Amino acid sequence: MELWVIIVFGLLGGMGLLLYGMHVLSEGLQKIAGHKLRGTLGSITRNRFLGLGVGSAVTILFQSSTATTVILVGLASAGVMSLRQTLPIVLGADIGTTVTAQLIALKVTEIALPIVAVGASIIFFTRRDRYRRIGQVFLGFGLLFLGLKIMGDAMYPLRDEPFLVNLLTTMSDYPFLAIIAGAVFTFLVHSSAAAVGIIMLLAMQDLVTLNAAIYLLFGANIGTSFTAILSSLGSSREAQRVALAHFLFKLAGVLLFLPFVNPFAYFITSITGTIAYQVANVHTFFNIAIALLFLPFTDHFATLLNRVLPDRESCELDMRPKYLDETIIASSPSLALGLATREILRTYDLVYYMTSNTSRVFERNDRDLLDTILHTEEKVDTLARATKSYLANVLRQPLSRLEFQRCMGLVHVITDLEHIGDIIEKSIADLAECKMYSGCDFSDEGWEELKILHQRICNLMEKTHEALATNNAHLADTATRLQPKILIMERKLRQFHIHRLRIGVQKSEATSSIHLDLINAYVRISEHVRNIAVAIVEEVVGIKSPSVQDEMATATVTEADETL
Repeated sequence: MELWVIIVFGLLGGMGLLLYGMHVLSEGLQKIAGHKLRGTLGSITRNRFLGLGVGSAVTILFQSSTATTVILVGLASAGVMSLRQTLPIVLGADIGTTVTAQLIALKVTEIALPIVAVGASIIFFTRRDRYRRIGQVFLGFGLLFLGLKIMGDAMYPLRDEPFLVNLLTTMSDYPFLAIIAGAVFTFLVHSSAAAVGIIMLLAMQDLVTLNAAIYLLFGANIGTSFTAILSSLGSSREAQRVALAHFLFKLAGVLLFLPFVNPFAYFITSITGTIAYQVANVHTFFNIAIALLFLPFTDHFATLLNRVLPDRESCELDMRPKYLDETIIASSPSLALGLATREILRTYDLVYYMTSNTSRVFERNDRDLLDTILHTEEKVDTLARATKSYLANVLRQPLSRLEFQRCMGLVHVITDLEHIGDIIEKSIADLAECKMYSGCDFSDEGWEELKILHQRICNLMEKTHEALATNNAHLADTATRLQPKILIMERKLRQFHIHRLRIGVQKSEATSSIHLDLINAYVRISEHVRNIAVAIVEEVVGIKSPSVQDEMATATVTEADETL
């Protein structure tokens, strides 16, 4: 009885170290390369081999094809990537997950403790974030393999238990039972790499034959797709197709290999006589074969999935966030920031639509257009609340300094966009209603001046939008130095209007209050746009520029006029 207690505790403790080590390793690697990962995934093209390589690299970072597929489901749900772009990455993810198995076969577990010591030393004896993340990676690797070593030592006495040996040996006679067992276990631990590592330990302790290990590996490869399927429920059709594609790739591969298990096992044993390498090679050959077999047909496969899961006929509410995905926050905060940026750009487009059309409302006294602008402002409020809540959840995650700075910058950007919407709703819309109700018009000179001011506001918004979309700090800095010229123009426009009042221009007298308040509203909008530009320079892009305020104050008239 005491022996079984030691074995059970050894297995549970080793499993805990294994899963925690994978979590620490994944988190450290994401912090090191997360921003590059976001940019890479965002720029994936139709090049299948590029997608295959990216999928392999991303899975090596996450140490789990399950995690990679869940992220792809989120990106597809948000509309960042299409189904055709994700399919090669899914195939590449299956290859990337074989790296851990090969490392186990190389008996890296024997040096687990020194790796832990190196990682812990780096973490405790350095203060720089960059080196601490490298130490975290070493620590994660060490804990992962230390967990496997503890589990292997705990399993060793089981070689002398006839009942368990006979039970595991019979798996070769019941392949479907072994496949189901491997699939269920992989789903429970949420990591195909962990499941494959345990299967390798069983084989290394002579508890299962190579054929039984192959069946268990088949099940592990199928089970790794279940988590993505669950995460796609309730998401968009595109996300569900990605999850289904991963499952079908695995299932089709198992069905193709199943009749040839004995020849496959003979081929593997002819390559190497070590059981650890045999199991690792089975996992590697299986996933490479699936990738090479299905890669040429990803476009056809995407067409098939579109027919199996057609788009829903009912349209989703247009006020619903399009890009935000809560499931991706914990696994990859860096990617979550990329999705938040896309949602903010979408909100920016709505705010720009409202701002650019205010001039038409005053020119045409268009009540229908005013109603459309007010309805758009409701969308802006809804998206702003959702985005700020999303970014708050991101801030609760362990972030690097640059990620935290970028997240705070995005919070400032979406807040200023919301304020612009409020100015249009509470100030400009009321002024438009007042003008329509009174039936008065601006003087020709006054209206031309308002149109010039409005156009400069729109140009400033366009430049700032481009800076946010392209992460261009120089362009954003230029925008911050343009806004003071709008303040100078405001003072001149007030002087011109007062001059018209002095000489008795009747239209100017009738619209004086509306005219001056509209100028004030436009200037307030320009100030919030400038705040966005400053946030892009100092936080979103991450270039601290203490001279920005000085440059704004000393901006030359020539440069501002030329740009505007």
